[in-house]
This record gives sequence, structure tokens and C-alpha cells, in this order.
Amino acid sequence: METPGIGIDFGTTNSSVARADGSGRVELAQFPHAGGFVESYRSLLYLDHVKERGATRIRSWSGPAAIDEYLSAETKGRLVQSLKSFLSSRGLKATDVFGRRMTLEELISRILRDLREKAEARFGGKIEHAVVGRPVRFVGAETEEDDRFAEERLRQAFHAAGYASVEFEFEPVAAAHYYESTLDHDELILIGDFGGGTSDFSLLRVGPSVRKRGRTPNDLLGNGGVGLAGDAFDAKIVRNLVSPALGRGSSAQSLNKVLPAVPNWVYSKLEHWHHLSFLRTSSTMNMLNSTKATAFEPEKIEALIHLIQEDRGYELHRAVQSVKVALSNQKAAPFVFSDGAIEIHAPVERRSFEQWIGEELAQIESCVDALLASSETQPEEVDMVFLTGGSSFVPSVRRIFESRFGAAKIRTGNEFTSVARGLALRAAAPASDHRC
Repeated sequence: METPGIGIDFGTTNSSVARADGSGRVELAQFPHAGGFVESYRSLLYLDHVKERGATRIRSWSGPAAIDEYLSAETKGRLVQSLKSFLSSRGLKATDVFGRRMTLEELISRILRDLREKAEARFGGKIEHAVVGRPVRFVGAETEEDDRFAEERLRQAFHAAGYASVEFEFEPVAAAHYYESTLDHDELILIGDFGGGTSDFSLLRVGPSVRKRGRTPNDLLGNGGVGLAGDAFDAKIVRNLVSPALGRGSSAQSLNKVLPAVPNWVYSKLEHWHHLSFLRTSSTMNMLNSTKATAFEPEKIEALIHLIQEDRGYELHRAVQSVKVALSNQKAAPFVFSDGAIEIHAPVERRSFEQWIGEELAQIESCVDALLASSETQPEEVDMVFLTGGSSFVPSVRRIFESRFGAAKIRTGNEFTSVARGLALRAAAPASDHRC
């Protein structure tokens, strides 16, 4: 009996699992959520604890169930998000969770275990081996050694989650496998994969004749990547819309001096919403409560305290995502975030958002141009550009490619699951097809 190929796209924000047979048929795992099913599984973890016979037992939920538990809890536990972004960090080995030291690999493995078990239930069979996506450059990785370190941590998390073996493939190359399955002719393509934490690019030859003769290393002209994408865009929305309403730029009286009310490092953490739970420490909360007493705008500090104390990072992220999606479809949209002491209602124009993310757009442009230069490829030689991932919808991101290759060459499709589909096709392909 033919063993299906399993592909797993463990993303910064969302994950998905697909399986493919030798004929090229691909099936996405579906996960229960809100009375229906979804193909994307949120890459987050919610933890709380209960006392049993004098001992503390830590409970965990991942994906949609984690969101449901978090939203329904009267006393909030710990919502942990964007764990993939920490893989290259040698400084973050573990974190304290209700008095227990838990490693990053252990936290990630809890998500991967749940992902495996739920996919097994949908597919009706054990999952022990998989082709797993990885970015060209992990978030925060500055050297190839950093990348290898991050990949090995991810491998260890998969093993701890019950996977006997995993093989890694670059995420844009996986997306190319999916795109290739739709072709009846050969092409030189540029793949742009925009995740939550990274933007990755691959330039390669694909098509029926490539599959027929078997891939060679020469079919892959080059890879490029930069450790920023959707989360970096979100951070600029937080910096310009949210942080000022929570006291950034505000002042406080200190003896005979007027000083910033809150240190900037607090707002830097706030910009990375998955860091919010790290702010909920006794020392930080004591500092903020003390600051509120001397602040010129104490109501803003009170709103900041509420956001951190109640761990409203998920709700804030939803509000940021909502306005970002709206600005992809219209030239202006309202940003609304209302929760307890926080009331933020602000109109946002697309041109303002594009100015905020100008530095990130320039880095993406430079990465694409560097890939073309290193592969000695002229834009007119590229037959098609396939863009995937959530940030591929941002108009200013699309313009980077339209200005270089022409709008007629831009293709999209299955933006949130194309990598998983391609990984499954890669897993099901003959060994000769794995050389690229």
C-alpha cells in the first residue's frame, strides 16, 4: 500500500497539514472551530494551572481550542504566541510557567503534538514522518550558524511531539511545488512567501519536463529571505496608533524633573504582541503603578496597565489584523480597540500605513533585487511570480513585484495553505525529485 506524503507548515501565526498521494492528489487536514472546520490551525498555546493533591498541574491547549479557553477564562492564564520567532535566540532557552521552567522546544512540541493528533484523526492514520517547511532565514538569525541552530531546535520539538523523523524544505520552494502542480508547461518562476515572521524568496525552474527528467540542483537558481513580514507591519500599527494612547510620549514628574512616564522598552515589547505576556511581572507592574501616580496623563498609564494585567494581546492583535486587512481592500479604514480602560478609535489612511512600513518594504525590495543579482537573472527572464502568505495581499508589497515584473506576471492562490500543499507533494514525490 502506498504511503501518503505528509507536509507540515508550522507557521509563526498559522499552521496547516496536508497529505498527497503519488497521483498528485492533495488533501488538507481540517480542524474543528466554532461549529465548523478550518484548514489553518493557530500556532499558539494557552496554559493555566490547577491544584491537585497539593501539587500544581499545568494544562495546555493549542490552536482554536486555546483561543476558546483563553477568551472564556475569568482569570487569565498564559497565552503564548509566535513561538517560531524565538527559535534562533540563544538567550531564550526557557521561561517560567506557573513555577515550572519550560523550554522553548517543549512549548512548541505541545502545539506540534496536538497538530499531529488532530491531523491523524482527520486522515485516519498515524503520522510519523513528514516534510516540514522552514524559512530561508529564521527570524533573528544573522548567520548560517544561527539558522542551523534554529532548525535543530525545531527538529527537536518535532521529535518531542512524537514524530519519528522530519525533513526540512524551504517554504518558498514548497510553494513552488504547489504552483508547479497547476502547470502544463515549463516556467522560470519567482516565489514570494510572506509569513508572520519572515519574507522568503526562491527563483527556480519548474514544469512537466523538470518533473519528468528529475530535478537537479541547477533548477534552483537561488534563495533569499529577510526576517520580517506580517508581524513587523503589525508592529508599526501598534507604534503609531496604539502606543500613543497607552502613554508613549507621555511625561511624569520626578522630583524637580519632567521625564518620560514609561521607558521605551515597554512599548518595544508591546509592538511584538507575542512578547506581551513577558511584561506581566511584579517588577514591571509595580513600576507602572508607581508611574501612574506621577504621570501627567494617568488615564493612559491605567490603560497600559489594563492591557498587560489582563493579557489582552490576542484582542489587540485581532484589531490590528482587522485594520490591516481592511487597508488592503480600501484606501482608508477605522482602527477600533475597546477593552476596559482602553478606548481607541482612529481613522487610518492606506498611504499613512505605507509610510509607516517604508523601511520594511525597502528591505523586501533589497532582498528581491539581491536574489536577481546573485542568480544573474534579469526581471524579463522570469516567466511568472507566485505570491503566497497573508502579507502578499498588502498593495504596497504587490507593487514591489509589479514594478519589476509587470502586473500580468503576478499569480496568487491558496495563500494560506499553498506551502503545506507543496510540502505534501514534495513528500510524495520520487527521491529523484528531492534534489532541488
